[in-house]
Amino acid sequence: MRNIVDAAAHNASSIVDLPEDLLVEILYRFPEACLARLRCTSKGWNALIKKDKRLAKSQIIMLIDFRVYLASFDLNGVHDNNVVKLTSQLSLKDPLSTSPKEVDITEVFHCDGLLLCTTEDDRLVLWNPCSGETRWMIKPVDHSFKNFNYYALGKTSSSNKYKILRIRQHGTGLFEKCLAEYEIYDSTSNSWKFVGKTRDWSIPGLRRQGMSVNGNTYWLAFTHIRGSQKDILLSFDFSRERFQSASLPVDDISYFPMALSVTRQEQRLCLLAMRYVCGLYDTHVWIATKIERTGAMSWSKFLTVKGSFYPQIINGMNFLADRENNMLLCPGKQQNSNSFLHIVGKDEHIKVDHHDAGSKCLLVCYVPTLAQIPQDT
Repeated sequence: MRNIVDAAAHNASSIVDLPEDLLVEILYRFPEACLARLRCTSKGWNALIKKDKRLAKSQIIMLIDFRVYLASFDLNGVHDNNVVKLTSQLSLKDPLSTSPKEVDITEVFHCDGLLLCTTEDDRLVLWNPCSGETRWMIKPVDHSFKNFNYYALGKTSSSNKYKILRIRQHGTGLFEKCLAEYEIYDSTSNSWKFVGKTRDWSIPGLRRQGMSVNGNTYWLAFTHIRGSQKDILLSFDFSRERFQSASLPVDDISYFPMALSVTRQEQRLCLLAMRYVCGLYDTHVWIATKIERTGAMSWSKFLTVKGSFYPQIINGMNFLADRENNMLLCPGKQQNSNSFLHIVGKDEHIKVDHHDAGSKCLLVCYVPTLAQIPQDT
């Protein structure tokens, strides 16, 4: 199949002369990984694939046992355990190393087609898995708070310039105020720039995986007011390089905000919260339908799951909302289960095993891009 993609890219002018409906029908039979690679060969292929709704589907990236995979999901196959298929492993190697060994990746942060990865040996790499382009970043100077270093990848609204945010938090922030300092990686000077510090909020470790939407990043965080703890939705504007609070669709008296994610199709921000009712926890999911620059947000209820499913929060959680099928995709251990993946809908909870992968993983909704990574000057 790779040879077919290479041939298609090489003979782009003659192939694109085919009727568009015929060309789309041919491309529809390509695996998702091949379409992602083809999109990055030229602007013409990218525009064609992006134009057709059947082809322009976001990819799902899974981080499993320190390796990154492209995965395809078929929710029609949930009952015969064929819901997930790892289509390809994305290779990341250290260009300065002579070892053929893959780099061990511990975390992945996504923003509009680019990935920011932290490695097992405490390095940062900006990666376009579609084109294979990488840029290795210098380490932040102070690693004394390694366990409370939180990262995010975003971009400015005017110039589409990508930036990396690092939050260095002096403590867990679970039960009391703590100092949080934050800095921005400047790609032009290849250095970190101090931006500010605050004690107004804290991000607990279980919520360190921020969600990027429209270039900005969101976290579930805490404020500490007169000895009490309050849930807030915290956002960072990469254009103005500042934090602000955004509005949640729930109050933290009746609900327990648990996790943020995005929808598979439109990349809209989602919130999952739990509510205790009659001895059981119901799961509620909202989708942000409008986000104002001021932080004001409009939300719409997407799904309610009555008491049959309780997400695992000991090691944090992540999920994807599939609006097309009115389901949630939740990886990792849930409800004392070692299942690889959980498919959760209004009236069903299906556990999926995958014998080729571990039981814990991270889901990332990935959109292939032609964006180039700025290199050292």
